[in-house]
Amino acid sequence: MKRIRVLLVDDQALFREGLATLLGLNAQLDLVGEAQDGEAAVAACARLSPDVVLMDLRMPRMNGVEATRRIREAQPAVRVLMLTTFEEDEEVFAAIRAGAAGYLLKASPSEKLFEAIRAVAAGESVLQPSVTAKLMAEFNRIAGRTERRAAQPLPEPLSGRELGVLQCLCDGLSNKEIASRLGITEGTVKNHMTNVLGKLGALDRTQAALRARELGLI
Repeated sequence: MKRIRVLLVDDQALFREGLATLLGLNAQLDLVGEAQDGEAAVAACARLSPDVVLMDLRMPRMNGVEATRRIREAQPAVRVLMLTTFEEDEEVFAAIRAGAAGYLLKASPSEKLFEAIRAVAAGESVLQPSVTAKLMAEFNRIAGRTERRAAQPLPEPLSGRELGVLQCLCDGLSNKEIASRLGITEGTVKNHMTNVLGKLGALDRTQAALRARELGLI
């Protein structure tokens, strides 16, 4: 199995060293480099081409949101998982808009972090349920302030099962959790998820959730 190449970015040396040690204990991960701020992260990413960047949100010189934006513009295949101490609403939205594929609290247990890295590397989005709820609430608030255009019908409608998967996605569930809720295999969930993203014209799960709300599917 191909190991996931990880770049670790955090301005706190002690936290960075501890997390580097933790990542080194996981046989599925390959820590290819470290950076202490956003500018160094952008340079390291260009040089190392990691699969996943673990990005601190608040750093000197260049914060994690701007670094994420620059990395995603230059290297769209690189996935960024934001790490922070607090759930700050505006920073959550800014990180997602910048292209972050996930958002995890630093207080999360190690297995939750490993699971998030694997999910992000596989093309999934990782948002804690509370963050997903806030993101959807913010979208509703913004939509309510503007005159919304009539939603265009989908070229190909979603099946009943695909709608069920979409609802679970919008509830912030992982593929494993969706499989458990719907009583289907995780492989079947992945197939349905691919169809859902394709029909909605979404690049990732977050875009799919927003598109679904825009079309009134949820």
